[in-house]
Order: sequence, then structure tokens, then C-alpha cells
Amino acid sequence: MEESAATNFDELYSRMKAERPISLDFSQEPKKPEPTLDEARDDLAKSVSEIAHALFAKRFGPLVGSVTQTTINAVLKDLENNAYRLKGDVTLVAEEFIDRAINKKRKK
Repeated sequence: MEESAATNFDELYSRMKAERPISLDFSQEPKKPEPTLDEARDDLAKSVSEIAHALFAKRFGPLVGSVTQTTINAVLKDLENNAYRLKGDVTLVAEEFIDRAINKKRKK
């Protein structure tokens, strides 16, 4: 029994030495460049349009995929713009609340 356990450890040790070590160095640039926001938006719109085409092409015609792609792309751009505006609005409201809370404490 001890010989088989020792053999298993030897095999395990030799396999560990043969395998490439795990790299925990994350400072290297990624092998594949990150997609830009426009590319990611286009990919999402394309995927959704392919699904819509597969589901609704027989009922609504062959152009449903391309119409869906342009519509989704426009909707995503609008959502992005609205999110930026909302972020600015929330920042202003939060600053106003903080200013009023600090000024009330000082007046007392």
C-alpha cells in the first residue's frame, strides 16, 4: 500500500513539474484587445436581430432582422446618453442634499 501511495505522489509530482505554471501576473496586456463600446453595442444588436429573425421572419418577413438591428442599436445609444444625463442629475441632487444638510447643522 505504501509503495502505491509513494508511486502516486511521484507521478503527481512529476506531472506538476511537467505542466506550465499558473501565471498570476495580470500586468501583461490582454491577448485579445477589449472591444470598444460601439463594437459591443453592435455585437449585442446583431445577436438580438438574429434571434428576432429566427423567431419572426416567417410572420413579419425577411427584413425583421435588419430593422431590429438598427432599432436596437439606436435604443442602446439613447439609453447610454440617458444614463450619462441621469448620472449628472443624481450627482447634482446628491450635492444639493449634502449642502442643505451641512448648512442646517451650522445654523443651529
